[in-house]
Amino acid sequence: MSTVFLYGLVALLFIISWFKDPQKSKKALKIGWKSFSKLIPTLIPVMVGIGIILSLLNPEAVSVILGEKSGVLGMLLGIFIGSVAFMPGFVAFPLGATLLSHGAGYPQIAGFVSSLMAVGIVSLSAEIKYFGKKSAILRNLTALVAVFIFVLIVWGVGL
Repeated sequence: MSTVFLYGLVALLFIISWFKDPQKSKKALKIGWKSFSKLIPTLIPVMVGIGIILSLLNPEAVSVILGEKSGVLGMLLGIFIGSVAFMPGFVAFPLGATLLSHGAGYPQIAGFVSSLMAVGIVSLSAEIKYFGKKSAILRNLTALVAVFIFVLIVWGVGL
C-alpha cells in the first residue's frame, strides 16, 4: 500500500510541476533518465550475479549458512561476507530481504548488510590513497566494532 501511495504522490507532484513549468519538468526528466542510464551498466551485472547466487542457494542452504540456528558462526560469516563484498545499498537491502525470506536470521543479515555498508575491505586501497593509511584502517576498524555492537543488539532483541 505504501508503494502505491509513494508512486501516486510522485505522479501528482510531477503533474503539478509540469503545470507550473513544463520546461523545467522536461529537463528534470532528462537528468533523471541520464542518471538512470549511467546506473544500468552497473546494476544489470549485480542483479544477474545475485540472481545466479540465489538460484544456486536454496532456502535450506541459506538457513544452514545464515539461519537463526547458525548462531554466532552465522553472524561472523555474515559480517565477513559483508566486509569483503562490494555492492551498492540499493542492491544490498533487497538482497537482505530476499535472504530473510529464504530462511536467514535477523542477526546474521544485520551483520551482513551493516558490514557491507560500513566496512570496505575491497575499497581499502582507494581509502588509503585518499585519506591515508592510518585514517582508512581506523575508520574500517571503528566501523567493524560498530557492526559487532549492532549485531549483538539485534541478537539481544531477538527479532
